[in-house]
Amino acid sequence: MASPKAQKSKEKSSMSFGAYIRRYWQLYLLLLLPMLYLLIFKYIPMIYIQIAFKKYSIVQSVWKMPLAANHGFQYFIQAFADRDFRNALRNTVVLNLLDLVIGFPIPIIFAIVLNELPFQRFKKFTQTVAYMPHFLSWVIIYGLALQLFAPSTGLINVILNNMGRESVPFLNDSAHWVATYIFLGVWQSFGWNSIVYLAAIAGINRDLYEAAAVDGAGRFQRIWHITLPGIKPTIVILLIMAIGNIVGSNFDRPYALQNNLVMDWANVIATYVYRRGIKGLQFSLTTAVGFFQSVVGVFFLLGANWLSRKLGERGLW
Repeated sequence: MASPKAQKSKEKSSMSFGAYIRRYWQLYLLLLLPMLYLLIFKYIPMIYIQIAFKKYSIVQSVWKMPLAANHGFQYFIQAFADRDFRNALRNTVVLNLLDLVIGFPIPIIFAIVLNELPFQRFKKFTQTVAYMPHFLSWVIIYGLALQLFAPSTGLINVILNNMGRESVPFLNDSAHWVATYIFLGVWQSFGWNSIVYLAAIAGINRDLYEAAAVDGAGRFQRIWHITLPGIKPTIVILLIMAIGNIVGSNFDRPYALQNNLVMDWANVIATYVYRRGIKGLQFSLTTAVGFFQSVVGVFFLLGANWLSRKLGERGLW
């Protein structure tokens, strides 16, 4: 006798296309809205990528704009000849690498610690407090940072001065600003990012923990041999996605936290595009920069996925 799964597969293969659509049309109708969203707001705008290779004119259709010099690569050459762009590219890569190295493990550790807490009320309270910063805008976070880290009036520096120590230039010195930038980013996101790992931990068979405890395994041994292997596929997938975003950058975080004293490290690709493209009206140049950013991000993503599969992991595909 055939199994229910094999019988269902045979029934599906024998069903005509019209009957299949009549049976599942509600599901395809629900799928229509997100597909239209992707088509209208994600794929159709890709037509305008060609602005990166053309001399932009506000009065001409994108199809009729003349090709830029150097076989259309004029603006790519101009971008890499621009010292501000090279600095923005350096800053973007360095800040994202620091975010990856420092910020990526913290949600994992936090999720494991939460999973080990025996008191459910305290666990829920801690989760709620950790999630809250995710819902604050970076403008609000910068306001809080000013109250804490301002050179003369910030709470931390006031305490240091009262203790007879010098103020720390958290927001005025480039090295201290980078450390503050990374700290605020980790604080804002680690609670929210831990949700995925908590869900992965919840999917691990609890019998494994009970069997390990019976065999005499301690808490850290159970974490090392059960919890971490159980969430390893999730870690790999999120790591691949994070590596793919090495040259990507959000606009709101660096723009809200920057000031004129730290622009040598605060200027990233997103703020460079804003200044040159929106404020400077150099649309072809900044489209070329955005196109370069996307292409490099795809190569990083493909490379990370290839490496994970070579190491025996599942990868994204």
